[in-house]
Amino acid sequence: MPNVDGGTAVTADMVPQAKGNGMMRTIRLLTAATCLVLLSPGAGSAGMQGRTASPTTAAAVKAVPVKTGLNGPSGFTFSPAGKIWYLERGTGEIRILNPKTGSDHLFFTIGGVDGTGERGALGIDLDPAFRTRPFVYVYVTRTWRGALRNQLVRIKKSGGHGIGLHVLVSTPASSDPYHNGGRILFGPDHKLYVMIGEGHHPVNAQDLTANLRGKILRLDRDGTAAAGDPHGRIWSFGHRNSFGFTFDPKTRRLWETENGPECNDEINLIVKGGNYGWGPNEFCGGTAPQDTNNSGPKPRHLPKRYFANTIGITGAAFCISCGLGAALNGDLVFGDVNNVVVRAINMNAARTGFSKAPRALLTAPTGVHSMEVGPNHRIYFSGPTGIYRLAPA
Repeated sequence: MPNVDGGTAVTADMVPQAKGNGMMRTIRLLTAATCLVLLSPGAGSAGMQGRTASPTTAAAVKAVPVKTGLNGPSGFTFSPAGKIWYLERGTGEIRILNPKTGSDHLFFTIGGVDGTGERGALGIDLDPAFRTRPFVYVYVTRTWRGALRNQLVRIKKSGGHGIGLHVLVSTPASSDPYHNGGRILFGPDHKLYVMIGEGHHPVNAQDLTANLRGKILRLDRDGTAAAGDPHGRIWSFGHRNSFGFTFDPKTRRLWETENGPECNDEINLIVKGGNYGWGPNEFCGGTAPQDTNNSGPKPRHLPKRYFANTIGITGAAFCISCGLGAALNGDLVFGDVNNVVVRAINMNAARTGFSKAPRALLTAPTGVHSMEVGPNHRIYFSGPTGIYRLAPA
């Protein structure tokens, strides 16, 4: 049964000023020095390697500030009314932003949050039937009952504030404060998908016992395994760390962006029960991307695209009538932390892979952490201190 513990409800009239200048460390926190050069794609359906290319603007796109001066808005989502619900990564605050008026008020504070490294309040989504089932779901790293845990929690909306924090999933957090994952999203099947990183320990990604690290979970609303899950609550495994996945509205397929070590950031097409090959045998310097996708049982699913040198890939959103012109319509859009740009890549005709190389759309005002599709199909992203909307330049 879910547990009730640790949180502070606030009333709607408690409206503090937006807090600024909190910086979220980039998601690309790896074992080697940060790579600052993007390698352009070479031959091969999966590969991205070849000559050095600097980020260039490939489309007339700009980032329009929705709200700046925020304190680490790691994850965010939209209510049916178009309000932005976002998290402060380090404080555990859940806040509601009205983009039309600029009003920003505190909804709930999750207790015991640990924001060290890549920990913290990371992912948020609302129940698909939010008007009649007013539940807010959050993925968070916190100290709970004396232990550090990665948790999926649920809070009920009552008026303008939250009540009754329930712990739905709780798994040990690594002693290393990196690779916590954090993306959560209700899919078109109304199941909740949750990414938990492998905690900087590759062996976790291939462990299909009770170990949830290095996995994408698929859950019912109460946190239990959804019908059809191949391994308990586990939908796919062999993952390193991800802060981006999304469903293609045209096909309902799940796509994920995944951080590599000092090589091989990936874009993966996620399938039921799939092993994406990250695990104890990983290394760089062999035949990419197989050298970081060589662990666990076969078949192993290789990325549909990879970056031989990492870019710090984050976020994922599909531009479907997103207001950025015909050249971008249907593309997958994602973030590049190392070069501080937003990128896009063309889907092939079957939407099972990619037909062209990724290209830079614009230099972002700050790093890119999360991406979401908002009202009227527009694409939004968050960075260390703000939330922005993509618009024609």
